[in-house]
Amino acid sequence: MKQTFDISGMTCAACSARVQQVSSAVDGVASANVNLLKNSMEVELAEGVEAAQVAEAISEAVNKAGYGAQLRAGASADGASELGADFVAAAHTQSARREEEARKMRNRLIISLVFGVPLFYLCMGHMFGWPTPFNLHEHAHMQAFVVAQLVLLIPIVVVNRSYFTRGFKSLIHGAPNMDALVALGATASILYSAWGVFSMQAALHAGNMEAAHQAVMNLYFDSAGMILALITVGKYFEARAKGKTTGAIEALVDLSPQTAIVERNGEEVEVPTAEVRVGDVCIVRAGAAVPCDGFVLDGVASVDESALTGESIPVEKQAGDALTGATVNTSGWLRMEASRVGNDTALAQIIRLVDDATSTKAPIERVADKIAGIFVPVVIGIALLTFIAWLALGGGFEAAINHAITVLVISCPCALGLATPTAIMVGMGAGARKGILIKSAEALETAHATQHVVFDKTGTITQGSPEVSAVLPAPGIDNEQLLLVALAVEARSEHPLARAIVDYGRAHAPEQAEAAASILPESFTQIPGGGLDIEIEGMHYLAGNAVLMRERGVDIQALQADADKCAAAGATPLFFAEENTALGLIALADTPKESSANAIAQLKAMGIESTMLTGDNEQTASAIAAQVGVDHVIANVLPQDKEEQLRRLCEVGATAMVGDGINDAPALARADVGIAVGGGTDVAIEAADMVLVSDDLQGVPAAIDLSRATMRNIKQKLFWALFYNVICIPVAAGVLTPFGITLNPMIAAAAMSLSSLFVVSNALRLRFWK
Repeated sequence: MKQTFDISGMTCAACSARVQQVSSAVDGVASANVNLLKNSMEVELAEGVEAAQVAEAISEAVNKAGYGAQLRAGASADGASELGADFVAAAHTQSARREEEARKMRNRLIISLVFGVPLFYLCMGHMFGWPTPFNLHEHAHMQAFVVAQLVLLIPIVVVNRSYFTRGFKSLIHGAPNMDALVALGATASILYSAWGVFSMQAALHAGNMEAAHQAVMNLYFDSAGMILALITVGKYFEARAKGKTTGAIEALVDLSPQTAIVERNGEEVEVPTAEVRVGDVCIVRAGAAVPCDGFVLDGVASVDESALTGESIPVEKQAGDALTGATVNTSGWLRMEASRVGNDTALAQIIRLVDDATSTKAPIERVADKIAGIFVPVVIGIALLTFIAWLALGGGFEAAINHAITVLVISCPCALGLATPTAIMVGMGAGARKGILIKSAEALETAHATQHVVFDKTGTITQGSPEVSAVLPAPGIDNEQLLLVALAVEARSEHPLARAIVDYGRAHAPEQAEAAASILPESFTQIPGGGLDIEIEGMHYLAGNAVLMRERGVDIQALQADADKCAAAGATPLFFAEENTALGLIALADTPKESSANAIAQLKAMGIESTMLTGDNEQTASAIAAQVGVDHVIANVLPQDKEEQLRRLCEVGATAMVGDGINDAPALARADVGIAVGGGTDVAIEAADMVLVSDDLQGVPAAIDLSRATMRNIKQKLFWALFYNVICIPVAAGVLTPFGITLNPMIAAAAMSLSSLFVVSNALRLRFWK
């Protein structure tokens, strides 16, 4: 059972690590995953626990740690959705909350700059030769100079008080975060400056104007103010960039139409989409969005499905065709019946899938989180050692405090903590916009190492709708006799080949089809990987492949040459027999999809091998493989053996499996990355790690390319985050001072803000991935 909590008060990776730690320690919690970008936490509960009590315990534990945790609205404490709760509406609420937080941060930024810029000018302007108001930096106006600095500093401290409250709270709880570093740096600057003010007053009282002026020139009120102002600048732009990383989910939410035209009591009435119920009849005019999932009753129209499938060409829809909510009627008129509404629509499920996926963590992120979890205490230790070292080396108290503050402010745990989740969030969003749904961050990371892609044949590489290409009776048997037996045998089967034969019979041999429909078999046995065995009036009739015929002692030698020709042309020969006598064969061809050859060519260009896995015979499989350019073929594979084949291939190298059927589910689950095509069964989609919304196989190389682009982005940012801290912290500590290179706290604050901004902004480049 899962629960989702909204977390407040988190500002960096150290915060999320602390929240995850205390939540995981609560009795009844199997696992907890905190998402810093979304300020949320997914909790997996242990079996047999009281969900409401655990939820309360989690909230209490997080509150004690200095943060806030609230069970998300729309989910009850027992993990079930509340009656009428709408996932899309909940997503809108989350978006509004992020916008409100960005607005508050903007207001903080404006106030910080309004007072911070004059404070900087007042304290530093005379060093650049700029005119100082009222000559406040001169000896005669020292006290006014101090008062002016305090007047400008106080509003900055007040508006940014959250750095102090959250920072010192995290210190008290023994889990310091980024706010603690900022709070310690700013507080040290203020306290040192306060000591300077008292020193100035003592010098003035003693009549020592030079000493008093020296004390005033060594105040750090401007550093404290600019540290807070510059950190807020970085936080504001970081918040804006982080908001864009979740833009894909918001874009999907915005697709949901707000109103629908419904037939009520013989009239067309416009109602909110939330009021549409299953069975309602809706009208969709040109230019309007389809309000929910359903099927066409009347009318003809071209429907743009690009927002969900990524395919730009509109699809023609007519009576009986399925419609997906949020797609757009570009031309024509439709009358439809609603079959799935609210949280059950394809759009809501896609949003939920993307939202759940972005709440997971990739293996590389867990490593970064471990580093970020100990980063802040280590930095505080380095700052303390820096202070002691400068005092021990005779650098003086002022130099010691200056370098210690600079170390605290320049270090950037945010860059390390944000490197992976921002890229994962944007990468998954980019995939969703292109019709590639990725179920977990781990799947997105794993796919980049794929060396081998295995394809199922029927319905994946091919259209999945075979058609009869030849009817070839055995010597002494006529077409009518063969078709009568074939239709009688296949009429009770749901296999695609059986349906194709029945459809052929209805169209080309209606008399035999009608006669076959009246035949009632006494027994019906399906032979996995072989075919069918039915009994009619005491006689056994077989339908299946050559292996089945040989096992049952049926001589098919007279048909073998025709079977080989059909197989060489890419058709599947299906043999029919009465007891031990062959009656003939029917060849069925399933043509490859237009996208199959292009997809496999793209994989080759990426250095990835391809294999086709099928239950078909070797000749037919090889013919299809030659048409699409597959590197390897594994034929005559029984459904239950597909998983074993994948196990063997995975041992050689990272392997992805692409399939659509129920029999593909074990192989999809066994593969390093399972990819289900959109038209596949629910079982296959459930077992897969990725889902292609459309049946276009070019989504397979696209998904792998997206994974590679995302991992490349993550590695760039992790390198930057580590490089930045490894280089900047020693410089801030003063190791380059003998060479005349030193940093002050204001430069450190600017560098820290720019580092976080760079990491988040770099992730946004993935939005333009194609």
